[in-house]
Amino acid sequence: MKTAFIQTPLGVAKIEGDESGLHSISVLDTDEALTEVIPEVLEDSIYQLQEYFNGQRENFTLELNPQGTDFQKRVWKALLDIPYGKTTSYLELSKTLGDVKAIRAVAAANGKNPLWIVVPCHRVIGSDGSLTGYAGGLHRKKWLIDHENPVKQQSLF
Repeated sequence: MKTAFIQTPLGVAKIEGDESGLHSISVLDTDEALTEVIPEVLEDSIYQLQEYFNGQRENFTLELNPQGTDFQKRVWKALLDIPYGKTTSYLELSKTLGDVKAIRAVAAANGKNPLWIVVPCHRVIGSDGSLTGYAGGLHRKKWLIDHENPVKQQSLF
């Protein structure tokens, strides 16, 4: 398993993966020494993340290999279908997965998503539009949603 630490607008991100794909991306609340020489298997992941933060990428084309239960993997796969700049609710995600009663299990699986940003769990909000739950902190969730939906100044004329 290869690891790299990079600076992002939200703090230091830890990226882990190998030849079988990307295993995890997380944002840290501590300072880590940034990786000077990026492992080859992580180069494309880091490049695509940098493009995302620069506003040049809306979709990721990476080989993913997150570790989790079959149910968690189903939820994470469904998260990939949420378009850039859009949000959905935990209830809607539960309906998409075919069981409205699974809302708590869906929310728990969403919270265990190991692939921050690439698998866009930040796009899932409360049914009332509130920002609820985010392993990276609600301030980061708000930043990501705002990043994908920048407020455009309207012309007065």
